Amino acid sequence: MNKVVLMGRLTKDPEVRYSQSAEPLAIAKYTLAVNRRFKKEGEPDADFINCTALGKAGEFAERYLKKGMMVCVSGRLQIRSYEDKNQQRQYFTEIVLEEQDFAESKASFENRRQSEPEYAPSAPSGQGAPKPADDFYSIDQSLDDEDLPF
Repeated sequence: MNKVVLMGRLTKDPEVRYSQSAEPLAIAKYTLAVNRRFKKEGEPDADFINCTALGKAGEFAERYLKKGMMVCVSGRLQIRSYEDKNQQRQYFTEIVLEEQDFAESKASFENRRQSEPEYAPSAPSGQGAPKPADDFYSIDQSLDDEDLPF
């Protein structure tokens, strides 16, 4: 069985191309930053995993997925290889998606996006960011797994 389930944030907007066949097929590619559960000193705290969505899933990614969104995906692991111009064998690992779902509410995403400097519109001073209108709560990242009630 070859089944992978991941949850992470998009590192940038999906890149979408269409095949040159009689009926063009959408091919969306994006990278998910998936946080590691445990990290060691000096090591990165996330893995960056290449994902490919084909057909309707590719069209969905093009229309609805944006940089920074938290998504949950499932699919199969695929490893391709090719020879580069120096005749060296290169390997490329990706997840070919079967499903992709939102893992946060739209209001939560928009609120977080507005509070980041890269996306923040210039607001008059004295006005804070709007309170999210969803039922999600932030989890204190300093807590250990043993401190969580579930």
